[in-house]
Amino acid sequence: MLAYKENFPVGTPVRIVEREALENFRTVWKYHHKLQPDQLDYAGVTAVVEKIGFYHGGDILYELKEVPGIWHEECLRAA
Repeated sequence: MLAYKENFPVGTPVRIVEREALENFRTVWKYHHKLQPDQLDYAGVTAVVEKIGFYHGGDILYELKEVPGIWHEECLRAA
């Protein structure tokens, strides 16, 4: 992955990974923008990328239409 280059541009449909993967990510991720407990309820949901941001160091963060929260790229798949 190139720094500051998203895999899912604005307007791209994505699917949030399954709950088990979200729970694993929530357990191991110790840095910024941790997943909130209510985000686990969106496992498997398909949504469209609305905004993209980059955290210092190159972590790619997404906001999805009609799905609350900040989403790490590791929590998304192509729909």
